[in-house]
Amino acid sequence: MKRITSAVFALCAAIAGINAEVVTYPAGEGVETLDDFSVKVRQAGGDWQPVAVYPVKVDEVRDTKHHVETASMAYFDFDGTVEVEVTANSKKVDDVRVRPLSYGIEPAVAGNTLTFTLDRPRNLSVEINGDIFHNLHLFANPIDTHRPTAKEIKKAGKKGSDLIYFGPGVHDLPGGVMNIPSGKTVYIDGGARVVGRLVADSVRDVRFYGRGEVHPAGRGEGIYIKRSKHIDADGIIVTQIPVGGSDSVSINNVKSISYYGWGDGMNVFASDNIYYNNVFCRNSDDCSTVYATRKGFKGGCRNIVMENSTLWADVAHPVMIGLHGSATEIGPDAPADTICDITYRNIDILDHKEKQIDYQGCFAINCGDNNVVRDITFDNIRVEDFRQGQLVNIRIFFNTKYCAAPGTCIKNVLFKDIDYNGGNAEMSIIAGYNEDRKVSDITFDNLVINGVRISDNMPGKPAWYKTGDMARIFIGEHVENVTFK
Repeated sequence: MKRITSAVFALCAAIAGINAEVVTYPAGEGVETLDDFSVKVRQAGGDWQPVAVYPVKVDEVRDTKHHVETASMAYFDFDGTVEVEVTANSKKVDDVRVRPLSYGIEPAVAGNTLTFTLDRPRNLSVEINGDIFHNLHLFANPIDTHRPTAKEIKKAGKKGSDLIYFGPGVHDLPGGVMNIPSGKTVYIDGGARVVGRLVADSVRDVRFYGRGEVHPAGRGEGIYIKRSKHIDADGIIVTQIPVGGSDSVSINNVKSISYYGWGDGMNVFASDNIYYNNVFCRNSDDCSTVYATRKGFKGGCRNIVMENSTLWADVAHPVMIGLHGSATEIGPDAPADTICDITYRNIDILDHKEKQIDYQGCFAINCGDNNVVRDITFDNIRVEDFRQGQLVNIRIFFNTKYCAAPGTCIKNVLFKDIDYNGGNAEMSIIAGYNEDRKVSDITFDNLVINGVRISDNMPGKPAWYKTGDMARIFIGEHVENVTFK
Protein backbone atom coordinates (compact mmCIF):
# COMPACT_ATOMS: atom_id res chain seq x y z
CA MET A 1 0.00 0.00 0.00
CA LYS A 2 2.83 2.40 0.80
CA ARG A 3 4.48 1.65 -2.57
CA ILE A 4 1.22 2.44 -4.40
CA THR A 5 0.81 5.72 -2.52
CA SER A 6 4.40 6.72 -3.34
CA ALA A 7 3.83 5.93 -7.00
CA VAL A 8 0.70 8.08 -7.05
CA PHE A 9 2.57 11.01 -5.51
CA ALA A 10 5.38 10.61 -8.03
CA LEU A 11 2.89 10.58 -10.90
CA CYS A 12 1.15 13.70 -9.56
CA ALA A 13 4.50 15.47 -9.24
CA ALA A 14 5.39 14.55 -12.81
CA ILE A 15 2.05 15.83 -14.09
CA ALA A 16 2.49 19.06 -12.11
CA GLY A 17 5.92 19.54 -13.68
CA ILE A 18 4.46 19.08 -17.15
CA ASN A 19 1.71 21.60 -16.49
CA ALA A 20 3.93 24.16 -14.75
CA GLU A 21 4.49 27.35 -16.69
CA VAL A 22 6.39 30.61 -16.74
CA VAL A 23 4.91 33.77 -18.25
CA THR A 24 7.13 36.73 -19.11
CA TYR A 25 6.05 40.11 -20.48
CA PRO A 26 8.27 41.92 -23.00
CA ALA A 27 8.24 45.70 -22.67
CA GLY A 28 5.71 47.31 -24.98
CA GLU A 29 6.64 49.89 -27.58
CA GLY A 30 7.81 53.15 -26.01
CA VAL A 31 8.06 51.70 -22.47
CA GLU A 32 11.43 52.64 -20.97
CA THR A 33 13.67 49.84 -19.76
CA LEU A 34 16.86 49.82 -17.69
CA ASP A 35 20.01 47.71 -18.01
CA ASP A 36 21.46 47.87 -14.47
CA PHE A 37 20.36 44.23 -14.13
CA SER A 38 19.67 41.39 -16.52
CA VAL A 39 17.05 38.87 -15.36
CA LYS A 40 16.20 35.41 -16.65
CA VAL A 41 13.82 32.71 -15.42
CA ARG A 42 13.16 29.08 -16.27
CA GLN A 43 11.43 25.98 -15.06
CA ALA A 44 13.97 23.47 -13.80
CA GLY A 45 15.85 22.09 -16.79
CA GLY A 46 13.99 24.30 -19.25
CA ASP A 47 15.15 27.12 -21.47
CA TRP A 48 16.02 30.47 -19.93
CA GLN A 49 13.51 33.22 -20.71
CA PRO A 50 14.56 36.89 -20.53
CA VAL A 51 12.58 39.17 -18.21
CA ALA A 52 12.21 42.88 -19.02
CA VAL A 53 13.71 45.26 -16.44
CA TYR A 54 12.20 48.71 -15.91
CA PRO A 55 13.29 51.87 -14.07
CA VAL A 56 11.40 52.81 -10.91
CA LYS A 57 11.91 55.97 -8.86
CA VAL A 58 12.49 55.79 -5.11
CA ASP A 59 13.18 58.38 -2.41
CA GLU A 60 16.37 58.67 -0.41
CA VAL A 61 16.36 61.22 2.41
CA ARG A 62 19.87 62.47 3.10
CA ASP A 63 20.04 64.79 6.10
CA THR A 64 16.62 66.47 5.70
CA LYS A 65 16.41 66.60 1.91
CA HIS A 66 14.64 64.27 -0.50
CA HIS A 67 16.68 62.83 -3.37
CA VAL A 68 15.10 60.85 -6.20
CA GLU A 69 17.04 57.73 -7.12
CA THR A 70 16.40 55.26 -9.93
CA ALA A 71 16.17 51.60 -8.97
CA SER A 72 15.12 48.62 -11.12
CA MET A 73 11.95 46.54 -11.33
CA ALA A 74 11.07 43.28 -13.09
CA TYR A 75 8.14 40.86 -12.98
CA PHE A 76 7.00 37.49 -14.28
CA ASP A 77 4.36 34.86 -13.48
CA PHE A 78 4.90 31.20 -12.66
CA ASP A 79 3.65 28.11 -10.96
CA GLY A 80 5.59 25.08 -9.81
CA THR A 81 9.28 25.77 -9.16
CA VAL A 82 11.55 28.12 -11.10
CA GLU A 83 15.18 29.11 -11.22
CA VAL A 84 15.97 32.83 -11.35
CA GLU A 85 19.19 34.32 -12.68
CA VAL A 86 20.12 37.94 -11.97
CA THR A 87 23.24 39.60 -13.38
CA ALA A 88 24.43 42.95 -12.03
CA ASN A 89 25.64 44.88 -15.08
CA SER A 90 26.67 48.13 -13.43
CA LYS A 91 28.79 47.05 -10.46
CA LYS A 92 31.03 44.29 -9.16
CA VAL A 93 29.21 41.96 -6.77
CA ASP A 94 30.97 41.68 -3.41
CA ASP A 95 27.88 41.03 -1.32
CA VAL A 96 24.25 40.22 -2.07
CA ARG A 97 21.08 39.79 -0.08
CA VAL A 98 17.54 38.94 -1.10
CA ARG A 99 14.82 40.34 1.13
CA PRO A 100 12.59 39.84 3.04
CA LEU A 101 15.23 37.98 5.02
CA SER A 102 12.55 35.77 6.58
CA TYR A 103 12.23 33.93 3.25
CA GLY A 104 15.71 32.51 3.75
CA ILE A 105 16.76 32.95 0.10
CA GLU A 106 20.52 32.44 -0.16
CA PRO A 107 21.58 32.87 -3.80
CA ALA A 108 24.56 31.18 -5.39
CA VAL A 109 26.98 33.80 -6.74
CA ALA A 110 29.37 33.37 -9.64
CA GLY A 111 31.10 36.58 -10.69
CA ASN A 112 28.38 39.20 -11.11
CA THR A 113 25.59 36.64 -11.56
CA LEU A 114 23.44 35.19 -8.81
CA THR A 115 20.90 32.38 -9.02
CA PHE A 116 18.23 31.11 -6.68
CA THR A 117 15.10 28.96 -6.72
CA LEU A 118 11.51 29.93 -5.97
CA ASP A 119 8.75 27.45 -5.19
CA ARG A 120 6.01 30.03 -4.59
CA PRO A 121 5.18 33.63 -5.59
CA ARG A 122 7.34 36.24 -3.85
CA ASN A 123 7.79 40.02 -3.90
CA LEU A 124 11.53 40.53 -3.45
CA SER A 125 14.31 43.09 -3.19
CA VAL A 126 17.66 41.99 -4.63
CA GLU A 127 20.41 44.21 -3.20
CA ILE A 128 24.02 44.33 -4.32
CA ASN A 129 26.70 45.50 -1.89
CA GLY A 130 24.06 46.88 0.50
CA ASP A 131 22.69 49.39 -2.04
CA ILE A 132 18.96 49.75 -1.34
CA PHE A 133 18.42 52.70 -3.68
CA HIS A 134 19.64 51.05 -6.89
CA ASN A 135 18.30 47.60 -6.11
CA LEU A 136 16.14 45.24 -8.16
CA HIS A 137 12.48 44.94 -7.15
CA LEU A 138 11.60 41.48 -8.41
CA PHE A 139 7.92 40.54 -8.42
CA ALA A 140 7.48 36.80 -8.98
CA ASN A 141 3.71 36.59 -9.41
CA PRO A 142 1.29 33.68 -9.50
CA ILE A 143 -0.20 32.84 -12.89
CA ASP A 144 -2.74 35.54 -13.75
CA THR A 145 -6.20 33.95 -13.57
CA HIS A 146 -7.89 37.25 -14.50
CA ARG A 147 -6.35 37.56 -17.94
CA PRO A 148 -9.05 38.12 -20.59
CA THR A 149 -9.26 35.86 -23.62
CA ALA A 150 -8.15 37.00 -27.07
CA LYS A 151 -11.82 37.23 -28.04
CA GLU A 152 -12.60 39.45 -25.03
CA ILE A 153 -9.61 41.68 -25.78
CA LYS A 154 -10.74 42.08 -29.38
CA LYS A 155 -14.19 43.21 -28.22
CA ALA A 156 -12.84 45.57 -25.50
CA GLY A 157 -14.25 49.08 -25.74
CA LYS A 158 -17.04 48.02 -28.10
CA LYS A 159 -20.76 47.87 -27.41
CA GLY A 160 -21.63 45.01 -25.10
CA SER A 161 -18.14 44.70 -23.62
CA ASP A 162 -17.40 45.52 -19.98
CA LEU A 163 -13.64 45.31 -20.57
CA ILE A 164 -11.28 48.31 -20.76
CA TYR A 165 -7.99 46.93 -22.05
CA PHE A 166 -4.53 48.51 -22.07
CA GLY A 167 -2.10 46.40 -24.11
CA PRO A 168 1.71 46.49 -24.03
CA GLY A 169 3.03 49.99 -24.68
CA VAL A 170 2.56 53.51 -23.34
CA HIS A 171 -0.97 54.90 -22.84
CA ASP A 172 -1.37 58.60 -22.03
CA LEU A 173 -4.82 59.20 -20.57
CA PRO A 174 -6.57 62.28 -22.05
CA GLY A 175 -6.49 64.98 -19.40
CA GLY A 176 -4.51 62.61 -17.20
CA VAL A 177 -7.63 60.95 -15.72
CA MET A 178 -10.01 58.14 -16.62
CA ASN A 179 -13.20 57.69 -14.59
CA ILE A 180 -14.31 54.06 -14.56
CA PRO A 181 -18.08 53.31 -14.70
CA SER A 182 -19.77 50.64 -12.60
CA GLY A 183 -19.46 47.05 -13.75
CA LYS A 184 -16.26 47.57 -15.75
CA THR A 185 -13.07 45.52 -15.67
CA VAL A 186 -9.86 47.43 -16.39
CA TYR A 187 -7.02 45.17 -17.52
CA ILE A 188 -3.47 46.56 -17.74
CA ASP A 189 -1.37 43.97 -19.54
CA GLY A 190 2.23 43.15 -18.74
CA GLY A 191 4.57 45.47 -20.63
CA ALA A 192 1.99 48.28 -20.46
CA ARG A 193 2.43 51.67 -18.79
CA VAL A 194 -0.67 53.78 -18.25
CA VAL A 195 0.29 57.41 -17.65
CA GLY A 196 -2.44 59.09 -15.60
CA ARG A 197 -4.97 58.25 -12.90
CA LEU A 198 -7.71 55.63 -12.95
CA VAL A 199 -10.56 56.71 -10.67
CA ALA A 200 -13.48 54.68 -9.33
CA ASP A 201 -15.79 57.35 -7.90
CA SER A 202 -19.31 56.57 -6.64
CA VAL A 203 -19.43 53.25 -8.51
CA ARG A 204 -19.64 49.55 -7.70
CA ASP A 205 -18.40 46.23 -9.06
CA VAL A 206 -15.25 47.58 -10.69
CA ARG A 207 -12.10 45.48 -11.15
CA PHE A 208 -8.52 46.56 -11.84
CA TYR A 209 -6.48 43.59 -13.05
CA GLY A 210 -3.23 42.86 -14.86
CA ARG A 211 0.53 43.09 -14.49
CA GLY A 212 1.35 46.52 -15.94
CA GLU A 213 1.96 49.93 -14.37
CA VAL A 214 -0.35 52.88 -13.66
CA HIS A 215 1.06 56.22 -12.57
CA PRO A 216 0.66 59.92 -13.37
CA ALA A 217 3.32 61.82 -15.26
CA GLY A 218 4.27 63.52 -11.96
CA ARG A 219 3.13 62.87 -8.41
CA GLY A 220 -0.21 61.37 -7.47
CA GLU A 221 -2.36 58.28 -7.26
CA GLY A 222 -2.25 55.61 -9.93
CA ILE A 223 -5.67 54.36 -8.81
CA TYR A 224 -8.10 56.20 -6.52
CA ILE A 225 -11.16 54.45 -5.04
CA LYS A 226 -13.79 56.91 -3.75
CA ARG A 227 -17.28 56.40 -2.31
CA SER A 228 -17.54 53.01 -4.00
CA LYS A 229 -18.46 49.39 -3.19
CA HIS A 230 -17.24 45.98 -4.25
CA ILE A 231 -13.99 47.03 -5.89
CA ASP A 232 -11.15 44.59 -6.64
CA ALA A 233 -7.54 45.27 -7.63
CA ASP A 234 -5.08 42.49 -8.38
CA GLY A 235 -1.53 42.25 -9.68
CA ILE A 236 -0.90 45.77 -10.95
CA ILE A 237 1.88 48.24 -10.10
CA VAL A 238 0.92 51.75 -8.96
CA THR A 239 2.34 54.80 -7.23
CA GLN A 240 -0.49 55.11 -4.69
CA ILE A 241 -3.90 53.45 -4.29
CA PRO A 242 -5.96 55.28 -1.62
CA VAL A 243 -9.45 54.17 -0.58
CA GLY A 244 -11.91 56.77 0.75
CA GLY A 245 -15.54 56.54 1.84
CA SER A 246 -15.82 53.02 0.46
CA ASP A 247 -16.95 49.54 1.48
CA SER A 248 -15.91 46.01 0.48
CA VAL A 249 -12.63 46.64 -1.33
CA SER A 250 -10.12 43.87 -2.00
CA ILE A 251 -6.53 44.69 -3.00
CA ASN A 252 -4.39 41.65 -3.77
CA ASN A 253 -0.79 41.37 -4.98
CA VAL A 254 -0.67 45.09 -5.81
CA LYS A 255 2.68 46.87 -5.66
CA SER A 256 2.91 50.54 -4.60
CA ILE A 257 6.18 52.43 -5.13
CA SER A 258 6.40 56.22 -4.71
CA TYR A 259 9.26 58.72 -4.68
CA TYR A 260 7.83 62.21 -3.98
CA GLY A 261 6.88 64.01 -0.75
CA TRP A 262 3.69 62.77 0.95
CA GLY A 263 3.70 59.68 -1.24
CA ASP A 264 1.58 57.47 1.05
CA GLY A 265 1.05 54.05 -0.47
CA MET A 266 -2.23 52.53 0.70
CA ASN A 267 -4.36 55.04 2.63
CA VAL A 268 -7.77 54.20 4.06
CA PHE A 269 -10.13 57.08 4.87
CA ALA A 270 -13.55 56.56 6.49
CA SER A 271 -14.06 53.11 4.97
CA ASP A 272 -15.20 49.64 6.08
CA ASN A 273 -14.31 46.10 5.09
CA ILE A 274 -11.06 46.75 3.25
CA TYR A 275 -8.85 43.71 2.64
CA TYR A 276 -5.21 43.73 1.53
CA ASN A 277 -3.35 40.52 0.73
CA ASN A 278 0.19 39.96 -0.54
CA VAL A 279 0.81 43.64 -1.24
CA PHE A 280 4.24 45.27 -1.54
CA CYS A 281 4.66 48.89 -0.47
CA ARG A 282 7.83 50.94 -0.85
CA ASN A 283 6.81 54.50 -0.24
CA SER A 284 8.09 58.03 0.27
CA ASP A 285 5.69 58.47 3.19
CA ASP A 286 3.47 56.11 5.20
CA CYS A 287 3.02 52.70 3.58
CA SER A 288 -0.33 51.81 5.17
CA THR A 289 -2.65 54.19 7.01
CA VAL A 290 -6.10 53.98 8.58
CA TYR A 291 -7.78 57.34 9.17
CA ALA A 292 -11.33 58.52 9.90
CA THR A 293 -12.89 61.71 8.48
CA ARG A 294 -10.47 63.19 5.96
CA LYS A 295 -10.39 64.72 2.46
CA GLY A 296 -14.18 65.01 2.35
CA PHE A 297 -14.77 61.38 3.39
CA LYS A 298 -16.74 61.26 6.63
CA GLY A 299 -16.93 58.66 9.40
CA GLY A 300 -14.79 56.04 11.06
CA CYS A 301 -13.20 52.80 9.86
CA ARG A 302 -14.06 49.21 10.70
CA ASN A 303 -12.70 45.83 9.66
CA ILE A 304 -9.47 46.70 7.85
CA VAL A 305 -7.13 43.73 7.27
CA MET A 306 -3.66 43.58 5.73
CA GLU A 307 -1.85 40.25 5.63
CA ASN A 308 0.96 38.33 3.92
CA SER A 309 2.57 41.60 2.83
CA THR A 310 5.80 43.61 2.77
CA LEU A 311 6.20 47.23 3.92
CA TRP A 312 9.19 49.50 3.26
CA ALA A 313 8.98 53.13 4.41
CA ASP A 314 11.76 55.24 2.90
CA VAL A 315 10.15 58.08 4.88
CA ALA A 316 7.69 58.08 7.81
CA HIS A 317 5.79 54.99 9.00
CA PRO A 318 5.26 51.48 7.70
CA VAL A 319 1.92 51.54 9.63
CA MET A 320 0.06 54.64 10.84
CA ILE A 321 -3.38 54.55 12.50
CA GLY A 322 -5.64 57.21 13.95
CA LEU A 323 -4.26 60.65 13.09
CA HIS A 324 -7.19 62.25 11.22
CA GLY A 325 -10.84 62.57 12.19
CA SER A 326 -13.89 64.79 12.24
CA ALA A 327 -12.44 67.53 14.46
CA THR A 328 -10.31 68.96 11.66
CA GLU A 329 -13.20 69.25 9.20
CA ILE A 330 -16.05 70.00 11.64
CA GLY A 331 -14.39 71.68 14.63
CA PRO A 332 -12.66 70.89 17.93
CA ASP A 333 -15.93 69.78 19.58
CA ALA A 334 -16.92 67.40 16.79
CA PRO A 335 -18.23 63.99 17.88
CA ALA A 336 -15.69 61.19 17.95
CA ASP A 337 -15.04 58.98 14.95
CA THR A 338 -14.24 55.34 15.78
CA ILE A 339 -11.46 53.34 14.15
CA CYS A 340 -11.75 49.69 15.18
CA ASP A 341 -11.20 46.05 14.24
CA ILE A 342 -7.91 46.63 12.42
CA THR A 343 -5.55 43.68 11.78
CA TYR A 344 -2.03 43.44 10.36
CA ARG A 345 -0.97 39.80 10.05
CA ASN A 346 2.09 38.01 8.67
CA ILE A 347 3.97 41.15 7.60
CA ASP A 348 7.65 41.82 6.85
CA ILE A 349 8.82 45.37 7.55
CA LEU A 350 12.01 46.06 5.60
CA ASP A 351 12.76 49.65 6.54
CA HIS A 352 11.71 52.74 8.49
CA LYS A 353 13.57 56.05 8.19
CA GLU A 354 12.32 59.15 9.96
CA LYS A 355 14.34 61.81 11.76
CA GLN A 356 11.33 63.70 13.17
CA ILE A 357 10.46 62.13 16.52
CA ASP A 358 6.78 63.07 16.13
CA TYR A 359 6.56 60.86 13.03
CA GLN A 360 8.49 57.78 14.11
CA GLY A 361 7.24 54.26 14.74
CA CYS A 362 7.10 51.10 12.66
CA PHE A 363 3.83 50.53 14.51
CA ALA A 364 2.35 54.01 15.00
CA ILE A 365 -1.04 54.60 16.59
CA ASN A 366 -1.24 58.37 16.90
CA CYS A 367 -4.76 59.21 17.99
CA GLY A 368 -5.94 62.76 17.28
CA ASP A 369 -9.09 64.69 16.31
CA ASN A 370 -11.24 63.19 19.11
CA ASN A 371 -10.94 59.75 17.52
CA VAL A 372 -11.58 56.53 19.41
CA VAL A 373 -9.09 53.85 18.36
CA ARG A 374 -9.71 50.34 19.66
CA ASP A 375 -9.37 46.63 18.94
CA ILE A 376 -6.14 46.67 16.93
CA THR A 377 -4.09 43.53 16.27
CA PHE A 378 -0.52 43.16 15.01
CA ASP A 379 0.14 39.44 14.57
CA ASN A 380 3.24 37.57 13.34
CA ILE A 381 5.32 40.50 12.11
CA ARG A 382 9.03 40.48 11.40
CA VAL A 383 10.87 43.82 11.55
CA GLU A 384 14.31 44.02 9.93
CA ASP A 385 17.05 46.44 10.95
CA PHE A 386 15.54 49.74 9.86
CA ARG A 387 17.68 52.84 9.46
CA GLN A 388 16.11 55.32 11.93
CA GLY A 389 12.98 55.49 14.07
CA GLN A 390 11.08 53.68 16.79
CA LEU A 391 9.62 50.22 16.91
CA VAL A 392 6.39 51.36 18.63
CA ASN A 393 4.77 54.77 19.02
CA ILE A 394 1.33 54.73 20.68
CA ARG A 395 0.08 58.15 21.75
CA ILE A 396 -2.99 60.24 22.37
CA PHE A 397 -1.72 63.50 21.00
CA PHE A 398 -2.58 66.91 19.62
CA ASN A 399 -0.52 67.59 16.52
CA THR A 400 -1.53 71.12 15.53
CA LYS A 401 -0.21 70.62 11.98
CA TYR A 402 -2.91 68.07 11.24
CA CYS A 403 -5.41 67.96 14.12
CA ALA A 404 -7.97 70.29 15.71
CA ALA A 405 -8.16 68.29 18.96
CA PRO A 406 -6.38 65.47 20.77
CA GLY A 407 -7.72 61.94 20.45
CA THR A 408 -10.22 60.44 22.90
CA CYS A 409 -8.68 57.04 23.65
CA ILE A 410 -6.63 54.10 22.44
CA LYS A 411 -7.58 50.75 23.93
CA ASN A 412 -7.27 47.03 23.40
CA VAL A 413 -4.17 46.75 21.22
CA LEU A 414 -2.49 43.35 20.80
CA PHE A 415 1.06 42.81 19.58
CA LYS A 416 1.46 39.05 19.08
CA ASP A 417 4.60 37.30 17.83
CA ILE A 418 6.58 40.43 16.95
CA ASP A 419 10.25 39.83 16.12
CA TYR A 420 12.69 42.74 15.70
CA ASN A 421 16.34 42.24 14.82
CA GLY A 422 18.48 45.35 14.61
CA GLY A 423 20.46 48.00 16.39
CA ASN A 424 19.01 51.28 15.12
CA ALA A 425 15.73 51.49 17.03
CA GLU A 426 15.34 54.59 19.16
CA MET A 427 13.30 54.55 22.36
CA SER A 428 9.67 53.57 21.76
CA ILE A 429 6.84 55.55 23.36
CA ILE A 430 3.45 54.72 24.85
CA ALA A 431 1.72 57.80 26.31
CA GLY A 432 -1.73 59.18 27.02
CA TYR A 433 -2.79 62.83 27.03
CA ASN A 434 -4.62 63.50 30.31
CA GLU A 435 -6.91 61.76 32.79
CA ASP A 436 -9.78 61.90 30.32
CA ARG A 437 -7.82 60.81 27.27
CA LYS A 438 -5.94 57.61 28.04
CA VAL A 439 -4.17 54.67 26.49
CA SER A 440 -5.24 51.34 28.01
CA ASP A 441 -5.07 47.57 27.63
CA ILE A 442 -1.93 47.17 25.52
CA THR A 443 -0.71 43.56 25.34
CA PHE A 444 2.62 42.31 24.02
CA ASP A 445 2.43 38.53 23.58
CA ASN A 446 5.80 37.06 22.56
CA LEU A 447 7.71 40.23 21.74
CA VAL A 448 11.25 39.23 20.74
CA ILE A 449 13.99 41.85 20.35
CA ASN A 450 17.34 40.63 19.05
CA GLY A 451 16.58 37.13 20.24
CA VAL A 452 15.45 38.18 23.74
CA ARG A 453 11.84 37.43 24.65
CA ILE A 454 10.36 40.34 26.62
CA SER A 455 7.90 39.34 29.34
CA ASP A 456 6.77 40.47 32.77
CA ASN A 457 8.50 37.48 34.36
CA MET A 458 11.58 37.39 32.11
CA PRO A 459 14.87 36.27 33.66
CA GLY A 460 17.13 39.06 34.84
CA LYS A 461 14.45 41.76 35.16
CA PRO A 462 14.70 43.56 38.53
CA ALA A 463 11.36 43.66 40.32
CA TRP A 464 11.39 47.47 40.42
CA TYR A 465 11.79 47.76 36.61
CA LYS A 466 8.89 48.21 34.26
CA THR A 467 8.98 45.47 31.65
CA GLY A 468 8.99 48.20 29.02
CA ASP A 469 12.43 49.22 30.30
CA MET A 470 13.79 45.88 29.10
CA ALA A 471 12.45 46.60 25.60
CA ARG A 472 13.42 50.30 25.57
CA ILE A 473 9.74 51.27 25.55
CA PHE A 474 8.93 54.40 27.56
CA ILE A 475 5.54 53.90 29.22
CA GLY A 476 4.43 57.37 30.21
CA GLU A 477 1.56 58.99 32.05
CA HIS A 478 -2.13 58.30 31.49
CA VAL A 479 -1.41 54.72 30.40
CA GLU A 480 -3.14 51.74 32.03
CA ASN A 481 -2.67 47.99 31.88
CA VAL A 482 0.33 47.32 29.65
CA THR A 483 1.28 43.64 29.85
CA PHE A 484 4.08 41.56 28.36
CA LYS A 485 3.28 37.86 28.08
